[in-house]
Amino acid sequence: MNYLLMLFADEKAGSAIPPDQMAGFMAQMAAYQGVLEKAGAFVGTAALQMTNTARTITTQGGELQVHDGPYADTREQFGGYFIISAPDMDTATALAAQCPAATWGHIEIRPYHP
Repeated sequence: MNYLLMLFADEKAGSAIPPDQMAGFMAQMAAYQGVLEKAGAFVGTAALQMTNTARTITTQGGELQVHDGPYADTREQFGGYFIISAPDMDTATALAAQCPAATWGHIEIRPYHP
């Protein structure tokens, strides 16, 4: 089964991190990808652009409504993801617990529909 690990963090706080320190955090994320690859669990990953580049759409009364920005205004924003393969939620949780992003934000783990 595949699981989506959604990485949430405060993008304003992230923007204030000096480049050399951010490079260290990104090296930690690359090392985590290596852990997933070694475990045979890595499927894919990507970082998202800032929320001010997002659009949210809905259809109301048959008309398309387009709004700039994310759906919810929250303290933490969805900033990236990993897709992993694991036999069950407990294993997916154990793999997610090793992700450095858990130290500066939250990770939501959600299985795919088969």
